[in-house]
Amino acid sequence: MGDEKKDKKVETGKKVPIAGKRNILITSALPYVNNVPHLGNIIGSVLSADVFARYCRLRGYNVIYICGTDEYGTTTETKALEENCTPKQICDKYYAIHKEVYNWFNISFDEFGRTSTPQQTDICQSIFKKLMENNWLSENMIQQLYCDTCDRFLADRFVEGTCPFPTCNYDSARGDQCEKCGELLNTTELKDPRCKVCRKTPQIRDTNHLFLELPLLKDKLEVYINDMSVAGSWSQNAIQATHGWLKGGLKPRCITRDLKWGVPVPHEKFKDKVFYVWFDAPIGYVSITACYTPDWEKWWKNPENVELYQFMGKDNVPFHTVMFPSALLGTGENWTLMKSISVTEYLNYEAGKFSKSKGIGVFGNDVKDTNIPSEVWRYYLLTNRPEVSDTLFTWADLQAKLNTELLNNLGNFINRVLSFIAKPPGLGYGSVIPDAPGVESNLLTKTLSEKIGNYVEQYVEAMEKVKLKQALKIAMSISSEGNAYLQESQFWKLYKQDQASCSLVVRTSVGLVYLLSCLLEPFMPSFSIKVLKQLNLPPEKISLCDETGDLERAKKPWESLPAGHKIGTPEPLFKELKDEDVEFFREKFAGSQADRDVKDRSRKEITEQLGKTKLT
Repeated sequence: MGDEKKDKKVETGKKVPIAGKRNILITSALPYVNNVPHLGNIIGSVLSADVFARYCRLRGYNVIYICGTDEYGTTTETKALEENCTPKQICDKYYAIHKEVYNWFNISFDEFGRTSTPQQTDICQSIFKKLMENNWLSENMIQQLYCDTCDRFLADRFVEGTCPFPTCNYDSARGDQCEKCGELLNTTELKDPRCKVCRKTPQIRDTNHLFLELPLLKDKLEVYINDMSVAGSWSQNAIQATHGWLKGGLKPRCITRDLKWGVPVPHEKFKDKVFYVWFDAPIGYVSITACYTPDWEKWWKNPENVELYQFMGKDNVPFHTVMFPSALLGTGENWTLMKSISVTEYLNYEAGKFSKSKGIGVFGNDVKDTNIPSEVWRYYLLTNRPEVSDTLFTWADLQAKLNTELLNNLGNFINRVLSFIAKPPGLGYGSVIPDAPGVESNLLTKTLSEKIGNYVEQYVEAMEKVKLKQALKIAMSISSEGNAYLQESQFWKLYKQDQASCSLVVRTSVGLVYLLSCLLEPFMPSFSIKVLKQLNLPPEKISLCDETGDLERAKKPWESLPAGHKIGTPEPLFKELKDEDVEFFREKFAGSQADRDVKDRSRKEITEQLGKTKLT
């Protein structure tokens, strides 16, 4: 039996849970496919989850990281209408854009899939049938706008009209919300409603829908929430949002929509409807895992051996702590329910908010044009991760963090150490790491090693609790300690006066360089690869596994690399961001994407006109 399992794994090349190991399933909120992700979306889910996934791999845990584009629903149909194409074409276009953006950011998904797959349909319909069998669904008649010309019920995004609030009266309010006053609306409340497709006036009609009976599932749900919020150390904002829903009283939740683009409802009475996107979207985690491996149930129906960690922005919390677990609990099957949830607040941009719909902020496809490397963007976003309250992106802050923390602290320490080792004998060590006996008698080095040991323990504790910003700060503190150690030792004097002590300082310092490449790999993977290259080590040397004693060895940095090892060629790791660059970017990314397009066209026209003038 063991050989069969082994052969299957070799054959498929896909990971399955392993007995006796920590098996961790990580998901990040599925980004909606109708637009390009901005930096707030990236830090809110995919980047944060990637850091934790990379950390888990370094620790030797058996982990898979699952994500993909959320492709069904009204917004896709609306976007398709705007771009005069089919929903499938919209999904294909933006899936490719999302994938390219996340590749540039070095996001290490095990599977980045899509929800518009046969697997999604099968699993979604299977969960629905179980809920139906177990009597957790009910029917209810609701009123909705119907367009006779288009011969269809109109979802909220397909209707616009005049805002019903007297103080507003905006004449292009959407069916779900007025963009001018911000009030939430129902389509039937709009004055003078219009179908967005044909511009004709729709009529109010009754339509029958299916509802998930959350009030009946409340007892099961509360047992799960009370147990897992403690066991999984849920973040405070997740607990508050969840209890807010519970205190407000759970209500039956509609799970169907009068749309064409979605998972069909497998019921004769509702065959013309599809599942509401917030019923089927979280099931996308399961179906994308099914696309990754046919053994997906070993991950998703194995709560005794699998820990589920989920990452998202605060607006997604109730769907993951109330709706999704309720649907799974209602099936009566042995699902792997979320253990830990990591939630971010909002990242705001300069003076306002990032907005996909308005095109405000820096978007995933913009960052490549800045020529600022992905590791710098990752570092900045993670130091600015809005874990407790909203944070603010500013170009001046990006400049300060790059120049002060990365260039002057981290980059300076690594370059000082490696450049000194690379100097020819008589000035340095000819690129060869020296032997360094006598550690026990060197008080400065012993003091440093105790500090480093404490920092590494604190780093691991923070990462295990998914306190990513805190862990990054701790890792950077090791670089600061390294710089202070170099200064206090005055190694440049020791080289001439006390070669043995100088060799100890140098060998300890190069061990710290290696340690930093390991601790910072989850945060800045391409940085770590560059450091390993300069150390002349292969990428697989990065590890924080207990089994091989890596954590214990971290407390003895002079033992990290063997004496006699020849390093590679030292090079600067970071480039200064100048004031004029900051002003250029602030101007370039001011306003909305539409404003920028107009500016770019104007500049192009002026340049072309000047060219013609010169020619004449």
